[in-house]
This record gives sequence, structure tokens and C-alpha cells, in this order.
Amino acid sequence: MMVSSQKLSFGAALKRYRNQYLLVAPFAIVFFLFTVLPVAAAIALSFTSFNMTSMPTFVGLTNYVTLIVEDDVFLTALKNTLVFALLTGPLSYIMCFLFAWLINELPRIPRALMTLVFYAPSISGNVYLVWKLIFSSDTYGWANAWLMKLGITREAILWLTTEAYIMPILIVVQLWMSLGVSFLSFIAGLQTVDKAMYEAGAVEGIKNRWQELWFITLPAMKPQLMFGAVMQITSSFAVSQISLDLVGFPSVNYAGHTIMTHLHDYGNLRYEMGYACTIAVVLFLIMLFCNILVQKLLRKLG
Repeated sequence: MMVSSQKLSFGAALKRYRNQYLLVAPFAIVFFLFTVLPVAAAIALSFTSFNMTSMPTFVGLTNYVTLIVEDDVFLTALKNTLVFALLTGPLSYIMCFLFAWLINELPRIPRALMTLVFYAPSISGNVYLVWKLIFSSDTYGWANAWLMKLGITREAILWLTTEAYIMPILIVVQLWMSLGVSFLSFIAGLQTVDKAMYEAGAVEGIKNRWQELWFITLPAMKPQLMFGAVMQITSSFAVSQISLDLVGFPSVNYAGHTIMTHLHDYGNLRYEMGYACTIAVVLFLIMLFCNILVQKLLRKLG
């Protein structure tokens, strides 16, 4: 039956499975209009010079050559983004799973409350105000007040305007905000693991919780682990708002400059849309490569 269905022409398959196609159609249309079409348009515009006031002019690979060879600020942004992603991506992924695993052991009501507490920072609109207060450059900032009270320093530290402190602060804030969608998906995945599998594992010789985690929980949660990896990679590479709100634009010596803030510069401030699309395409290719690499790694572990 499966072999015969594979030999159907597109028209015959469309007629035979029309009800299924009708159910999928709304999502497919929205996905095409708001995902596929914009990505295709960005790729096309990346080969043009387009400033929003005149028609795009085809320039070939000029934007890509300029970006990679001549744009020193982009190279700084690329370095910052890779450092940021390599540190926050794996750490936030592990944090999401560990906190979800620990919270899942709680009774229902405490579990719901703790889930809300950990998830809230990722959806809070004024979360940066708290960190600005903590790292304020005057004596009223909490970090400076504590350090001066303990005698560690005698004068206020300019946290958000000193190059050496900018990236560590951004990493700390990103990790604090990282318990988002991936965290919720892990909790949902842990709830779906069949409890009978743990009983069968005990019969087969599994002796402790770590063995349960490695041999039962992780293989049973492969879809959620894949989804979480994609979301964490995307969020770690797409950092922009944290830098803009905490250290301003441009940051001191571009210490907090990322690919997304570079895109913000050319797209939202300079309106050089052809060059901005080039930056977006390069970022898309980097994220795609990392997603493929991580998914292959997770499949091997599974």
C-alpha cells in the first residue's frame, strides 16, 4: 500500500489526500508568506544596492566581499557573536534541562509556581531596568554599593562603559533570561515520559537516578531536546536587544556589538537594505550550519 501511494502523481495524491492538505493549508500559507517569502526576498536583495528610496540595483557579490574583507566592525561583531553563542548556547541549554529536571520532581502546585518563577524573566518587558540598577556606574548601583561596603573597591566602577566588563555582563544577563521556550518544552517532555519505563529499567539493572536520566529520560525526550537545541542556538546568535538596552549603541569600542546590532545599524538606522540583507543572510547561514551540527550530534548521542 505504501509503495503504491509513493507512485501517485502530484495531482492524484492531491485528490486522494485533499482533506489532509486542506487541514495543513492554513499553516502552509502563513509559513510561506511570512517565512519562506521574506527569506527568499532577503537573499535576492543581498545581491543589490537598495536604500529604500530607489529601485534595487544589482551589484553581484560586492556586498559579501565588502562585508567579509573590508568591514572591520562586522568582523568584531562576528567574533563577539561567536564568543557569546559558544558560552551562552551550551550553558543555557544545560541549565534549561537541569532546572526542568529538578522542578519536575516537585508536586504539581509547587512545580507550577517554580516554573512560572524561572520562566518569568524571559518574558518580562522591563527586565533590563533591574540589571541597569545593579550595574549602575554610580554609588547607587547595587554592585558598586556592595563592593564598596565590603571594602573590595573604594570608588564606583563604570560597569557598562568599560570594555572589559561589557561582554561578561551581557553573558550573565542572557543566561538569566535563557529559561524560556526550551525550558517549558523540557518540562513538557519530562511529563510525557512513561513511568513504566523506569520500572522496567529497575528490573533491567538501572540502580540510580543518573542511570535513569542517561538510559531512559534523555532517549525518550529526543524531540524536545532537538527543539530546545534549535531554540537555544537561535536565541544565542540573535542577541541584540540586551546589548542595545544595557550598553547602548554603539557600545564602547564595539565591545557589545553583535551581528544583530550590526544588522540593526544598517537596516533600521542607515536604511541600506541591500547590505543589511547580506548581513542577515550570513547570520542565517551560520545559524543553519550550527543547527545541523547540533542535531547530528544529538542523533549520535541518541
